[in-house]
Amino acid sequence: MAIFLTGSTGYLGAHVAANLLDGHGAALNLLVRARDPQDAQLRLWRALQLHLEFPRFYEHLQTKVRIFVGDLTAPGFGLGRDEYDRLVHTTDSVIHCAASLNRKSEKSCLNVNLRGTLEVLTLARHAEHYHGLRRFSEVSTVAVAGKRSNEVVTEDRSIDWERSDYDPYARTKKFCEHMTRVLLPDTPKTVFRPSIVLGDSRHAETTQFDMVKAFVFLAGLPVLPFRATDKIDIVNVDFVADAIATLHQKDQPQHETYHLSSGTSSQTFREITAALAEAQEKRRPIFFPFTEKPFTNSVNFLSNRKGTLGYGASLMKVFMPYLVWNTVFDNTRVTAELGRKPVPFSRYSFPLMKFSRENNFEYKYKPWPTAAGGHAA
Repeated sequence: MAIFLTGSTGYLGAHVAANLLDGHGAALNLLVRARDPQDAQLRLWRALQLHLEFPRFYEHLQTKVRIFVGDLTAPGFGLGRDEYDRLVHTTDSVIHCAASLNRKSEKSCLNVNLRGTLEVLTLARHAEHYHGLRRFSEVSTVAVAGKRSNEVVTEDRSIDWERSDYDPYARTKKFCEHMTRVLLPDTPKTVFRPSIVLGDSRHAETTQFDMVKAFVFLAGLPVLPFRATDKIDIVNVDFVADAIATLHQKDQPQHETYHLSSGTSSQTFREITAALAEAQEKRRPIFFPFTEKPFTNSVNFLSNRKGTLGYGASLMKVFMPYLVWNTVFDNTRVTAELGRKPVPFSRYSFPLMKFSRENNFEYKYKPWPTAAGGHAA
C-alpha cells in the first residue's frame, strides 16, 4: 500500500515526495502528466534531483515509487480501467498537493484546482469504499482567509464566506477545502495552509523563481512603498514539506487544520532588508509608505507591456496584495506539534538571491544518465 501524492513534479510536491521517501520510508503512488512512462520518469528526476542524487533516486524508483501517467483534470485521470483500479486498490492515504498557482487565470484555477480536486476526492472515495482510507491531506493556502488588513489570523477564523478574495487561486482553494470536508465526512482529514513559501533554509538552490524574481526586484529598489514595521509571513519550504509529511504520517494529529507559516515571528520589512543590505555591504532602503498607491498604479500599467519589464510588473501585480496586508497566520499548532519553528527568512534570503541572480533565475537540470536502467531518457 502507498500514499497517493499529487503534484510531485512541482516545487512543494517534490519536497514532500523526497521527505516521505527518505525521511519516512514511505511508498508512493505518483500521478505524473507526461507523454509516456519514460518521459514521466524524466520529469520526476528533474523535480527530485534538487533533493536526491541519481543512484538514490533510481533506487526509490525501482522499490518505492509507482508512476501513473495521467492528467489530474481528466475523468479517472485519463487512466485505463485496470490502471485506475490498481491505483485505487494500492492507495491507503492521499496527499493532494497539485494546484494551479496562476493567480491571473480564473480558467486555470477552475480547471486544475476544482476539477482536479474533484477527481482526487473521487479516487479517495473509491479507496475508502474498498478498503478504507487512513488519511486525506489537502494542501491549501493561507490565502483562503480572503482580504485582510493588520491581523493575526488563526486556523478556525480563516474561512469567512462573506469576505472577498484577492484572486481566483484563493477563491478556488477555499472551495477545495469545502469539497474535501463535504465529500469525505468520515475520513480522517488534515488541511495544510502554507503562507508565502520562499526558499529552502538548508541550501541556496531552488527551482521556483517567480516569487524570487519579485523579491529580487524589490531588494534592488532604494525606496520601498511599504511600512518598515509591517510583517510579511514568509516560510521556508523545508519546514512546510516536513510538516506535511510528518503530520500526514502521524496516527492522530492533534488538529485538522494547520497554518504552515512564520506566524507572529514573521519578520518586518526592516528586518529583512537590513539583513540583505548588511550581506551585500549596501545602504538600507528608505521606506515611503505613502508611495504605495502610485507604485501600485505604475505596476498595473506596466504589467500590460511585453518583455522583461512587463513580466516583472505582472509578477508584482499578483503578489502586491500579499505584501501590503500586514497579516500573519498563527502557527502555534504546528510549532507545538513539531517542536520547532520555521527558519527566519533573513538567515537564508541572501544566498537564495545570490544563487538566483548568478544563474539568471534558472536551475541547471542534470540529464538522465544514459547508462541508467539500460536506456536513455
